[in-house]
Amino acid sequence: MKYSHLIAALVGFSLTLVSGPASVGAPQDGSVLPFPPTPSGSVAKRTMQESTYSPLPIPNRLPDNAPNVLIILIDDAGPGLPDTYGGVVHTPTLTRIADSGVSFNRFHTTAMCSPTRAALLTGRNHHRVGAGQIASLANDWDGYSGMWPATAAALPKVLGCYGYASSAFGKWHNTPHAETSSVGPFNRWPTGNLVGFDYFYGFLAGETSQWEPALVENFNRLTPQHREGYHLTEDLADQAIAWLQRQRTLAPDKPFFMYWAPGAVHAPHHVENVWSDKYRGQFDDGWDAMRERVFSRQKALGYLPAEAKLTPRPDSLAAWESIPEQEKPFQSRLMEIFAGFCEHTDTQVGRLVDELDRLGIRDNTLIFYLWGDNGSSAEGQNGSISEFLAQSGTATTVSDQLRALESLGGLNALGGPKTDNHYHAGWAWAGSTPYQGTKLVASHFGGTRNPLAISWPAKIKPDARPRPQFHHVNDIAPTIYSLLNIQSPQLVDGVTQDPLDGVSMLYAFDSPTAPGRKQRQYFEIMGSRAIYDHGYIASAFGPRVPWKSGLDPAIFQWTPDQDHWELYELASDFSQANDLAESRPEKLAELTAIFDAEAQANKVYPIGGGLWVGLHPEFTQQNPATEFLYTASTTAVPEASAPKLGLRSSLVTIDVTLKPEPCGVMYALGGFSGGIAVWIDEGAIHYEYNLYEVKRTRITTSGKLPVGHTTIEIESRFKPGIRNGPVEVTISVDGVERGRGTAPRSSGYSLTANDAFDVGRDSYSPVTPAYFDRAPFESNSEIAGLKVKYLED
Repeated sequence: MKYSHLIAALVGFSLTLVSGPASVGAPQDGSVLPFPPTPSGSVAKRTMQESTYSPLPIPNRLPDNAPNVLIILIDDAGPGLPDTYGGVVHTPTLTRIADSGVSFNRFHTTAMCSPTRAALLTGRNHHRVGAGQIASLANDWDGYSGMWPATAAALPKVLGCYGYASSAFGKWHNTPHAETSSVGPFNRWPTGNLVGFDYFYGFLAGETSQWEPALVENFNRLTPQHREGYHLTEDLADQAIAWLQRQRTLAPDKPFFMYWAPGAVHAPHHVENVWSDKYRGQFDDGWDAMRERVFSRQKALGYLPAEAKLTPRPDSLAAWESIPEQEKPFQSRLMEIFAGFCEHTDTQVGRLVDELDRLGIRDNTLIFYLWGDNGSSAEGQNGSISEFLAQSGTATTVSDQLRALESLGGLNALGGPKTDNHYHAGWAWAGSTPYQGTKLVASHFGGTRNPLAISWPAKIKPDARPRPQFHHVNDIAPTIYSLLNIQSPQLVDGVTQDPLDGVSMLYAFDSPTAPGRKQRQYFEIMGSRAIYDHGYIASAFGPRVPWKSGLDPAIFQWTPDQDHWELYELASDFSQANDLAESRPEKLAELTAIFDAEAQANKVYPIGGGLWVGLHPEFTQQNPATEFLYTASTTAVPEASAPKLGLRSSLVTIDVTLKPEPCGVMYALGGFSGGIAVWIDEGAIHYEYNLYEVKRTRITTSGKLPVGHTTIEIESRFKPGIRNGPVEVTISVDGVERGRGTAPRSSGYSLTANDAFDVGRDSYSPVTPAYFDRAPFESNSEIAGLKVKYLED
C-alpha cells in the first residue's frame, strides 16, 4: 500500500494530543522537554468539606496503541555472514524478523562501535556528539572527546518524556573511560541524566569476556561471575526477559523502548563447543572460497542486484593458499568458533522475540535488527589467541600464538576462558562480501554497510524485496520520532538542542521503489573517510590498515594530504568495484570539497584525530593522580581508573601482616589475556607480566618470607620513549632485594578492555595460570595498605 495509507493506518493512531491546562507560557507541543507537570484540578478551601477534589487526567501525548520499540545491535558482524542474506552462519531469528517485515541492503553505520551507537541513539552525526572515536581512545578535540553532550538528547530521554519505559542491555562504550569507576561521575552512564535509560544491565567498556565479565547494573558494579555454565549473552537475554516481564506486570499500559546490544560477536570469541562444532570442516577451503560461495548465494536470494560485482582481495591481505599447511587448522578453527558464536547470539535474540510472543505484544512491537555496528573486525590480523595484541600495536607471529596455545591445551582451548581468540582478518574480509572494507575502514562498504531488518507485524506488510534506499544509522531515531508524531525538541532540560542529522525511513517501509531521501552523508574513522552525495561516493582509505600487525612508523607522519581518493557511482556500482577517479576528476573534486565542508561543520577536524591516543598512549584519559593509596577492600577498579602499572615506571609498597603460611593475591591488574599480578604461594612472592599470553615473564623471590608485619616493594622501570620496550622489575622485602628480572616486552597500551585492578584478590579473569583454578585467590594475610607511586623515568 502507499505510504500515505500507512500513515493513516498506523495502529489506528489518533494524533490528537490530550493535554491538560499548561502552566503559563509552558509549551505543550514537545518543543521543550520535559513537559510541565500536570497541574492540580482540585480546589482547596479551608476545610475538606468546602474543597473540591477533581484531579485532572495525566495527558497522553502518544498516539493510541503506540508501539513498543526494540533495537537489536550485533557487534562486529559483517554483511556476508548471516544465511538470511546468503552468508554462512545460521541466523534463524534474523530470518524471522526479515520474513515478517522488510530489509534494507544499503543501510550504513560508521565503521566503529562507539560512533555508531552514539549516532543511533541521538540521530546526529558521530563527531557532532563527540564520538569520532571509541570512548576508550577519546581525546581533547571536540569531535573526539567522548563527552555525550547535553545538546543531543537521546532516544530514551525523549521517549521517556512522552511516557515510554526504557532499558538497555549489553555493551555501552559511550562513557569516557575515566568516568567508569564506582565514583562516577554518572551523568554519562546509560541511566545518567544526559542519556536517560530507566534501567541498564551490561558493561561500560568496548568488550569483555563472555565467561567472566565485569558487569554493571544501573550505577552499581556487580559481584564477579565465577560459575559453571555461565555465558554473558545468555545472561543478557535472561535479564531482558525478566525486565519485560516486570514491565508487563507493573505497567502493562506503558509502551517500552529496549536497546539490546550484546558484546557478541566482538572478540573475544567465546562460546561452548556445542555451537562451534556445528561448523566443523565448513571453512577448510579458506576465505577466498567462502567469499565466492557467499557472493553466489547473495545474488541467488536477490539481496544483491544482478549488476553487483565481487571486489578483489587487497594485495596486503594474505590469500588462503599462502597460509602454511600446519597453520590452517588453527585458522579454520578460529572461524568455526566465530560462526558458532554468531549463531548462539542470534539464538538469544530469538528468546527475546519468543517472549514478546508469549506476552502477546509481538504484533505491536517495532523491531530494528541491525546485523553489525561496523562490519566484520579485521583486528585479529593474522589470527590471535589474545586480540588485544592488535589493539596495542604489539607485533607478533602465528608461531608465537601456536606456541602459547600449546601450553594451554592446543586448539581445544580456543573459545574458552584461557583465550581471548580473534580470527584471521581474511575471515573478516570474507564476512564483508562483496565489499572491500572491514571494521575501521570508513571509506569502503564492508566497514560501513550492514544489513538491517525491520518488523512491525501490526503495520508493516512483509516484503522480501530489499529496500535499496541509501540510509544511515543516524536515521533510526528520526524514524521512531516520525511514526510517533514526535518533533525533535528544541530545548531539553533548559539546553538548546542541535538539529537532527538523520532523516525518517518511514517512506520506504511500504515501497522498495520510492526515491531515496538521504542525499548526503559523510564517513570518517581514524583518517579513513568518504562522502556520499546524490548517488556518488568519494573514498580515501586512510593511513591505517586494520589487518596489518604492529604500527607502521609512517602513521606518525601521516597527513590527509597524502591520501589517494577514489570515486564511485553507486547507481550502477553497488559494491564500489569501478573507480571513476581518473575519468571523472571534476566530479571527484566536487565531492572532496563537500567532504571538507561537512567535516568542518561536524567537528571532524583534525581529520584522523581519532588516531591521536593510539599513537600517543600517554594522553589516554586516566586518573590524573601520581600517587594512589588502597586498602584490601579495593576491588574491581576499571583499568582506566587504576594506576598504569603496565605503562608507567612505578613503586608499589604493600603494608601487610603475613600469616605463617601466606598465600593469595597481593594485587592484580587485567586478566588471563593480558595483565600484571603479584601473589604469594609456596613460601615465595611471585610477579608475572603477562604480555597478551604470547610472553609471560615470572619473577620469584628467594629466601624465607617473614611472619608478621612486613613491607613488600615492587619497583618497575620502563625505558623512556620506547614503545613495547622492556620492564625491569625488582622485588624487595623489608628493604632487602629478594628478586629481580626483566620482562623483555611491554604492552604500550591497556592490558584489557573491561577487566580491573584488585587488591587482595583477582576478581574476574585471573592474570596467570598459576592460580587459574583457585581464582579469585584471595589473600589470607592482612593487607593494611597498598601504595602506588609513579617514578621518574
